[in-house]
Amino acid sequence: MASTTDELNVEFSHIALAANCKSQFDRTVDFYLSLGLQTVRMVTHEQVQRDIAHDNTVVSEAWLHLFASRADNSITLRIMHVEGESLQCESYSDAIRICLATQEIKVSSETFCDLTEHTSCSCLGGVLGRWWSRLRRKDRYDAGVMGIESIEDILDYGGHNYTTHADPNLPIDRIVTRDPLGNEVFFTPQANTFSIPSSPEIKPTRSQELPDMLSLSMETRKNIGILTSGGDAPGMNACVRAVVRMSIARKCRPFFIYEGYQGLVDGGDKIKEAGWSDVSGFLTVGGTMIGTARCAAFREIEGRRTGVHNLIKQGIDALVVIGGDGSLTGADRLRAEWPEHVAALEKDGRITAEEAQRYRTLMIVGMVGSIDNDLASTDMTIGACSALERICESVDAILSTAMSHQRAFVVEVMGRHCGWLALNAAISTGADYLFIPEAPPSKEDWQAAMCKTLKASRDAGKRTSLVIVAEGAIDRNLKPIKAEYIREVLSTRLGYDTRVTTLGHVQRGGAPAHFDRFLATMQGAEAVEAILRATPETPSPVIGMLENKITTQPLKEAIELTGEVAQAIESQDFARAMSLRSESFSRQLASYKEIANFNPDSKDKLPAEQRLRIAIVHAGAPAGGMNTATRSAVRLCLNRGHTALGVHNGFPGLMRGEINELDWLTVDGWTISGGSQLGTNRDQPGPQLGAVAYQLQKHGIQALMVVGGFEAYTAVLELADSRPQYPAFNIPMVLIPATVSNNVPGTEFSLGSDTAANVIVRSTDMIKQSASSNRRRVFVIEVQGGNCGFLAVTAGLSGGSTTVYTPEEGVDLTRLQRDIAHLRVRYTKELGSSEGRVTLCNEKASPIYSTDMIANIYEAESGGFYGARTAVLGHLQQGGTPSPLDRCRANTMAIDAVNWLQSRCWDSMEIPDEDSVRLPPSQLKRKYFPRVFANTPDTAAVIGVVGSEVRFTPINDLVAHTDFARRVPRTIWWSAARQLVDILSGVGVDIENGGCSTSYKSCAIDLTADDLLRLYGQHGTIDKLDFNLP
Repeated sequence: MASTTDELNVEFSHIALAANCKSQFDRTVDFYLSLGLQTVRMVTHEQVQRDIAHDNTVVSEAWLHLFASRADNSITLRIMHVEGESLQCESYSDAIRICLATQEIKVSSETFCDLTEHTSCSCLGGVLGRWWSRLRRKDRYDAGVMGIESIEDILDYGGHNYTTHADPNLPIDRIVTRDPLGNEVFFTPQANTFSIPSSPEIKPTRSQELPDMLSLSMETRKNIGILTSGGDAPGMNACVRAVVRMSIARKCRPFFIYEGYQGLVDGGDKIKEAGWSDVSGFLTVGGTMIGTARCAAFREIEGRRTGVHNLIKQGIDALVVIGGDGSLTGADRLRAEWPEHVAALEKDGRITAEEAQRYRTLMIVGMVGSIDNDLASTDMTIGACSALERICESVDAILSTAMSHQRAFVVEVMGRHCGWLALNAAISTGADYLFIPEAPPSKEDWQAAMCKTLKASRDAGKRTSLVIVAEGAIDRNLKPIKAEYIREVLSTRLGYDTRVTTLGHVQRGGAPAHFDRFLATMQGAEAVEAILRATPETPSPVIGMLENKITTQPLKEAIELTGEVAQAIESQDFARAMSLRSESFSRQLASYKEIANFNPDSKDKLPAEQRLRIAIVHAGAPAGGMNTATRSAVRLCLNRGHTALGVHNGFPGLMRGEINELDWLTVDGWTISGGSQLGTNRDQPGPQLGAVAYQLQKHGIQALMVVGGFEAYTAVLELADSRPQYPAFNIPMVLIPATVSNNVPGTEFSLGSDTAANVIVRSTDMIKQSASSNRRRVFVIEVQGGNCGFLAVTAGLSGGSTTVYTPEEGVDLTRLQRDIAHLRVRYTKELGSSEGRVTLCNEKASPIYSTDMIANIYEAESGGFYGARTAVLGHLQQGGTPSPLDRCRANTMAIDAVNWLQSRCWDSMEIPDEDSVRLPPSQLKRKYFPRVFANTPDTAAVIGVVGSEVRFTPINDLVAHTDFARRVPRTIWWSAARQLVDILSGVGVDIENGGCSTSYKSCAIDLTADDLLRLYGQHGTIDKLDFNLP
């Protein structure tokens, strides 16, 4: 389509037309829609807008677009309803001429539906209907083509005058008419470049793969209200975003309920339908964008009845509540009372009998947004991980000033009835003492015990003292233990310069951490799925997470279990309170108490024959948490009387004998240290196995702990396989997986993967901000991971990536065409208000389509709607301070690894009779076995986090589950997240009408009340949560 004058032949990419009355505006819009232009944007401004370019006051406007196969020939038409003198066109000419090639104007069924929906002229709509019927009878359903005859029909029935003129270049005449504003429009059968592209990737968003949305009645859709209540928590917005977009993808209508239950009671403009773009940018924002407020009215029955009335009048038949246990209890009560409220409203005449019948039930789904992580039946709540990160950032900063002045600090964190934040903060920051409500000090004179412990650390050379106290901390007599009182004790009894820091609401603020976004997004999607599969008899569920699996649990029973914790504390049944927490919580507390402080009497704990020499070596690329694991292992060894040996510079350092004893103070500050303090590399022991065996014998090493990635995995496997040739290798060996790629078999999480994901998400946030400022830019960001797409998928979901490219799926032209089509459609629809977009690409997603090539293809096929850039994050992902989650996992793995090594060593210390200890001559290295001799398959293992359980798997058992060529495990647990990346970015989603062609299989595990009773009543496990990792 081109616009010309008699004197000039000028091509315009943008034409502005203006009408000074509403009827003229409507007729002009209808006219151009009938000619095949597509609606990009239609808006009526609540307040009139000043158009600076044309000095007009705009009341409403429509943006129409005619696609072209060449970007510089595409036309955007802006039609404005203005106050004042109308503007004919952008060039202010009275002789604007618009030329259309009829043979290239192709109209699909989607375009026709769009025309008939937006065309207000009944006569013209009838013409279009008869014209479309004629095309369908001619078997041209998929692509209607407007010929000269079709144009004449449209103009005749629309009452538009037109004339025909001889075309000097063709034997066929051309048609000339005027639009309702007087501009000349030419139609010619001559083909040109101005047309809807016929390439398969530029099809309308509603493809043939999508179900027929128009055939669905409104009754089949769910109208889902979304509210946040109680204290705010980082990640709530990510949850709201997931619910809104998943609802649209599942053909439901989402509604915001602003200000929590107060908005439910107030109704009116506090309840509004939510659109796809309404939640753009939600991922990066802390708190809750739809607000939360205390509501006294909702505690009364009349207040709840008013809320029911407001829901019914808005047509809402399902409710998603994101909040703490009090908010979820209120939601479950509302559902229980619902029939009573409906009957009362019908009796009072406030709703009709039809409404009472239609809304006879309400479905409620809860999600826990709480930084305290205090729901008893879930391992993690939305917001807890981000709050822990805020605490660690603050305490890490405090420690630097504390060390400078040799001060003691008492830091108070949140946690009224739950010590999860305080415990994990103490582990992550290396705190010297801890107070939590579930486990008060065991001694009556806890002040003396605390002072003795802190003094021992100071006497050993430590310059600082750090005490973490939860706000709900108590002694065994239920007397509160306050931070200020602890300060007084340390100042008066020890003479320490002690300061108090109460972190307060800083723990609630800031952008959500990666894991909170990931968890909230997964749970939000599953909340919609729970609503869709629910029946009126289904108990209200709460979406949780157990054993690293999303679960649906009966809300009532979950809240009752949570309430039992507070009751147990009040009745001084602290053992019961601890049993209601996860098993990992109890293990963490026990291990923290053992390694928190230096024990000068540790040499006397074990008899001499049970004291071990344990070596620690790092192998592979550096990863966050390596040093934390080493610190915890060394401290535990020293406190038990063992000798901890540090091997520097990986296996080459072991070959050269670069080994020394590690002491308490050497590793003291390693908790927050990134990288590898011992030094690491990718070299394997294979070329010098004899040298490795020699050094193990020389230094009397009786157990080996290897911390690293896939290179460490293959190294331990090689040592275990070489045991028959080298008796020195017949010692217990354990691998702690530590790699950003998360590609070691036998574990769901490797140390460093969460730190790397946080780096990617923070970088993505900044890059998207740059792209959004430009309005028309897409960034292709390359991330690490080797042949494992874990980082790309999980960080892509929590960072709001448009799509991700992984080695598991690969990249081909069909995939690129689909993604380009999506980008072009979205940037066309969002013309003038586009958001920045990013795509994550794994470094080995394709041997052909590199990051640069993908970006170049994006830009080349963009049609001029957007530009493409690249960003390579590189080794940023391996550095920096380890995330709190990696620190906690490192501590847990290291403590359990030392316990396992110790147990295996002691089991192998029995000396058999002389006849059984002699080796075959071919294997003779020594006459007798060493004091520790462990050669069974179960004495070389990988420690892994599987769910919330720490599991040891013999390394030889993992061989069958390993793809050695690609250096990845054969089992993938994160595939459900991959589906959500595309759906929540709109790929395959009919954003305007609802529905999605991208399949999604719910991954939630349904737990019953009996399941919870077995899990927590007997503190056991249930088969539903078993995972198929070996």
